[in-house]
Amino acid sequence: QVEVVESGGGSVQAGGSLRMSCVVRGYRGSRRCTGWFRQAPGKKREEVAGIDNDGNIGYGDSAKGRFTISRDNVNDTVYLQMNSLKPDDSGVYYCAVDLEFGLCEGRKWGHGYYGQGKQVTVTS
Repeated sequence: QVEVVESGGGSVQAGGSLRMSCVVRGYRGSRRCTGWFRQAPGKKREEVAGIDNDGNIGYGDSAKGRFTISRDNVNDTVYLQMNSLKPDDSGVYYCAVDLEFGLCEGRKWGHGYYGQGKQVTVTS
């Protein structure tokens, strides 16, 4: 059974930074695309970023230039560093394993596994 566990998130003022972490347990595939998408009330799901085992990275348009995704292969943890946050970045952030690798190629999330989500609130 695959388990995706996020940590981090929280509340910050506009212009501030937050860092999120994600650990995936129980995934048996040789290659894996891990990333983040977010969901805000009344808005469509939005892809944020993804990174695969080979270091290929994809970013959603809103994340480019402000967010950085990275992975620690030793600890099998993926990080999302979010800088210059805006109120529009608020929402629930889900860490996800994308079996179609969409998140890692700058495309839409395909399907796979995701965690329970963490709230990010950016106040103006």
